[in-house]
Amino acid sequence: MSVTHPAGSAFSKGALASSLSALGQGVMPITFLHLALLAGAGAGAAEAPSQAPGSSCELDAPAIYLTANQLTIATGQPSLVNMTSGSTHLPVWSLSGGTVGQSVCGLVPSLPAGCAAVRVEIVVTTTDKETSAAYEDVYRVILSQLVPGEPYPTRQVVGTPVRSALPAAPFHTRSIVLESYYPVDANAPLYLRIQREPGDPADTFTRPTGLAMVKITPLKALPATRVVQDVSGYNSWPMIQAIGDKLVCVYSRGSGHSIGEDARAVYARTSTDRGKTWTPETVIANTPRYGEVAIGKGLDNDGAMLLWVRCIGPDWHHDLYRSTDGVTFERISTPKLDPMPMQITDVFAVPTVGLMALWFAGDYRNDGPCHHWGKIVSTDNGATWTQTTIEADLPKAQWPTEPAAVYLGDGKIFAIARTETGGTTTTRAQFQMLSTDYGATWTRTQTNIGDVLASTPSLVFDAKTGLLSNYYYERGRGVLRRRVVKPDDVIANPLGWPMSAAVALGSAVTFDAGNANATTIGNTHYLAVYSGKAPDTAVVVAEQPAPSAE
Repeated sequence: MSVTHPAGSAFSKGALASSLSALGQGVMPITFLHLALLAGAGAGAAEAPSQAPGSSCELDAPAIYLTANQLTIATGQPSLVNMTSGSTHLPVWSLSGGTVGQSVCGLVPSLPAGCAAVRVEIVVTTTDKETSAAYEDVYRVILSQLVPGEPYPTRQVVGTPVRSALPAAPFHTRSIVLESYYPVDANAPLYLRIQREPGDPADTFTRPTGLAMVKITPLKALPATRVVQDVSGYNSWPMIQAIGDKLVCVYSRGSGHSIGEDARAVYARTSTDRGKTWTPETVIANTPRYGEVAIGKGLDNDGAMLLWVRCIGPDWHHDLYRSTDGVTFERISTPKLDPMPMQITDVFAVPTVGLMALWFAGDYRNDGPCHHWGKIVSTDNGATWTQTTIEADLPKAQWPTEPAAVYLGDGKIFAIARTETGGTTTTRAQFQMLSTDYGATWTRTQTNIGDVLASTPSLVFDAKTGLLSNYYYERGRGVLRRRVVKPDDVIANPLGWPMSAAVALGSAVTFDAGNANATTIGNTHYLAVYSGKAPDTAVVVAEQPAPSAE
């Protein structure tokens, strides 16, 4: 890196609002001269509307900027240096590509009135001629607040590591969103720490990079969810399906986070006013000596709702139910399956093939290799099913669980699956799977979707706009998130998913909330999750407009 140490240099403050609007675009290249202009912008500079993830919930208030000169060393020994190109000198924090634990921090003394959350992004650059899109680097943000009367730090969040490819040439920069929705107390100062993670397996660029700026965007509060069921007990693991203009929400209830207890039964409620009110609860399955949980839903060839129910008791099996009204459910199939799935997920139709659902089998407590996944297919509208194993004897780190799939057309089936990997590196990320021959063969790759923790995905594909929405609930943070893509973009580049946008908030108690499931009516998506704290949790529904094509 071509750098010199600053010696009391003064920098022009002539940044234009149109220049500032370049920030907020996820991972975006910016020229070095462009960035030099940005570096002179003071905190709170106004800017044009952003198209960043979650921009629809931006507060009508200026973004806040912290330049390199407004940051200080937090850990390790990063250096504040001048990055030089001709007569342009830009102050940056040089963060090592080989030394772990280097970070810088800053403080935002005040936030605007009405600020419910913030989005945080950084601008990084390099002068190193070895830079190339073949390399990646990884960063994370640590956030907390100084709330009067509460011990410091409070509301601390150690952010997910975010990976991105380097630019193809020196003196280009990237704007990288590190956190899309961090809830705040608008009356308390905001502390943030930016850290590069050269110890992460995805950080393959061993040379220094320069942190030039941090942008903090004030955000509005998210819309409230609507309650489906909140009676006493562990109401959980919901499935939601539209039958015409009627929403059907199915869930189970027991005494706690347990799938096999005899007390756990499956129930349904329906809504004809888009989730505002719900009919009285009806019982779908309550078999003595069995714990029963709804695990997958969909529509058959006639538009009736299908529902998979897992039954654990004297034996382990899966029942398939059918309903035309969301009130009365008839059991139509109990297929004999080997290996026995842990779960069968949502049903979808594949032309020339029939109805299809994905399954996975294994042991969450075992690192393997003893884990499998595959598909089941029905050619008679759900009466009988044929099982196929796609991958067998996988280690747990490579095991795609709770997959959601959609048919894209032209023989393509696209799926996203949860990962059972823990830890705090980029290895904890959702999988994506693809078949281009109507489900006969598949490929599986890891994505860059890392803001997950035992996060069950749910997909909605809009054939009219060509946009795919991936919904999931980040457990431990209590955030329901969405990422929107054109499928071909991530099929070509699985590490190219844009940053998530927050849809709704719920409980941050790790396993007492989660399991997003989606359906659509018209141009609106409906997401069911459960949220609370054991022994009492509630099933709720969030409403989200379908994304529009540009």
